[in-house]
Amino acid sequence: MANQTNSLAHTKWLCKYHIVFTPKYRRKIIYNQYRASIQEIIRHLCRYKGVEILEGHMMPDHIHLLLSIPPKMSVSSFMGYLKGKSALMMFDKHANLKYKFGNRHFWAEGYYVSTVRLNEATIRKYIQDQEKHDIALDKLSVREYEDPFRGR
Repeated sequence: MANQTNSLAHTKWLCKYHIVFTPKYRRKIIYNQYRASIQEIIRHLCRYKGVEILEGHMMPDHIHLLLSIPPKMSVSSFMGYLKGKSALMMFDKHANLKYKFGNRHFWAEGYYVSTVRLNEATIRKYIQDQEKHDIALDKLSVREYEDPFRGR
């Protein structure tokens, strides 16, 4: 389905976006007990708005999505909806998060977005390779916490 156009009543469209967003203060909460909940909520909200998830990956402190968003909806209005509703749903499902993320702010302000066309395969590979890259970085950063006198 790489370059298949979608259609509405009088419109043919191919609108794909690479989007990255983070939890408030880039807290590394996604791989903990909340990963499955966040995935389920994002899938549900995208389906409800007719947005197709072409690729997605949840990193410990950020989320990469390759989305197909219908042209009747702006990226900014969709992201406001996705981040706002998902935060409320996470707080409803996990009451303890209210204490960690006061004022019901689960996501950091803003997001990164770029349009996708000819470089879709490159972006898909980049999203898929993010986990390997973060694991390698985590292994390197462990050395910072080693006691140089005891070797651990």
